[in-house]
Order: sequence, then structure tokens, then C-alpha cells
Amino acid sequence: MDLVIGTLVLRPYVFVFLLAFVASGALDLGWKRTSLFGLWVWAVAWLAEFSSTRIGIPFGLYHYTEATRGRELYIANVPFMDSLSFVFLAYAAFCLARAALGRHASGTATVLLGGTLMMALDVVIDPLAVRGDRWFLGRIFYYPDGGVYFGVPLSNFAGWLVVGIVGLGGYVVFVKSAGGRQPRYGVALYYGVLAFNLAVTAWIGERWLGVVGLLLHSVLAVVLWYRNGSAGAPMALGERGTQSA
Repeated sequence: MDLVIGTLVLRPYVFVFLLAFVASGALDLGWKRTSLFGLWVWAVAWLAEFSSTRIGIPFGLYHYTEATRGRELYIANVPFMDSLSFVFLAYAAFCLARAALGRHASGTATVLLGGTLMMALDVVIDPLAVRGDRWFLGRIFYYPDGGVYFGVPLSNFAGWLVVGIVGLGGYVVFVKSAGGRQPRYGVALYYGVLAFNLAVTAWIGERWLGVVGLLLHSVLAVVLWYRNGSAGAPMALGERGTQSA
């Protein structure tokens, strides 16, 4: 129990986003599907992190410093909060993909776009996390060989794409649907997470990282809006269902 409380104290922002996922998911998917989504995506993310810290697959090789061991919950060598973060990131990306593609999109298209949008969030998140010693995250992990993108290897983004597709794809297969009731709250969560990370990026003075992230997501937003508009319908923030895969 002390470790659970310690995790809450050390990472309150993670649990704010997690609570937003739970509330949004309950309205959108229902409690049962939200629970299934969370458990499945967390399991996929934890396994990917466990594997990457040993053999470098799928994110590339990195290591947790374990500087907070004894102060927050770990599952093996992976901080619980880290793999838990994938849950609300995947859900937010899933909702934005559904909203952009509309209610008649295939499950396959929704999963592929959702995985891509999840990876796009990490283009901002991971370089900021590498600089965790300059803000309240702390230095919790590192890439022993560094990376070409603000200290992050490109393999990391490939890994996020794979984890996003497997996480979302597995959920869609389990429930036989890529639909829901109200993706608008998940879309708000997506841009809330993005805004938080861009704000911290600006706070620590990483101007170019912030500029690149803002440009990327501005272009993405325009493309998603244009794609939805070309299909002849406004952004489907209140869609009632999407075809199964």
C-alpha cells in the first residue's frame, strides 16, 4: 500500500490522465469494455517494456535507473506508472482516429490510424522524458547509445507504432467492434496530453523540440480535419458505432 501511495504522490499527473480515461471510457465504451481495454493495453505495454530493457525489442535498448525503487511501484524492473501511461495514450489516439475516420470506417483503418496517432504523441513525449532530470519526472530511464531525434532512437517510434497497433487491434478483435458512443472526450484527452507535454517542453527551454512537436501535430490536425471533411461529414465526435474489423 505504501508503494501505491508513493506512486500517486510521485506521479499525480499520470493518475489525472488515467482518471480522465476511466471517465471518458465509461461514457464511450461502457465499464466492461473500458476495463478490458485498460488491462489488455497495459499488458501489451508492460511486456514490450520488459522486453526492450533486455533485448531491445520493440523500442530499442534502454534501461530504467530504478532511482525511485522503494518509493513507487515496480513490476519487475518497469515502473508501474510508465506502462500504465500507455493505456490512456492508446485510448486517446483510438478516439481521435474514430472521430477523424467517421462511423463507417473499417476497424483495420481505425487501428492503423490509432497506432500512428499514438506514436505521434510519443514524438513529443519521449524526448521530454529523456530530459526528466530537468523537470518533475526525474531521470528514470536512459538510452545507452542515445538517439538521433533529440536523444531518442528512431526504433523507439517504430516500437510505439507496433504497440499501438497490437494494443488497439487486440481490443477490436476481442470486442468485435472499433466503435463506441462518444469519442469527443477521448479526443479532448489526446490534446490535453499533448498540451501538457508541450507546456513542460517550453518550461524547460527546449525551443526546437517544442517547435517540431507543435508543427507535426498542427499538420496532423489539418490533415485529419481535411480527410474527414472530404468524406462529406463533420468530425464524428458523437458517432454511435464503427464497423468491426
